[in-house]
Amino acid sequence: MSAEVILPKLGFSMNEGVLSDWLVADGGQVNEGDPLFALESDKSTNEVESPASGKLRILKPTGETYAVGTVLGVIE
Repeated sequence: MSAEVILPKLGFSMNEGVLSDWLVADGGQVNEGDPLFALESDKSTNEVESPASGKLRILKPTGETYAVGTVLGVIE
């Protein structure tokens, strides 16, 4: 079963964020709770944890702005 990696809403007024860095390479193994990617919002940069364990498949590149809820990757 796969789990979607989505851009989370980190603040009440947050509507979008910049995917600044993947902390795991495409195809890399991750464990639930491991730091997965860095997300820049208007006020801060945060590391977002993996929602599941498995192999990461990256769907969206870094350096782009995405809306909250956008599927950035899949963990299989």
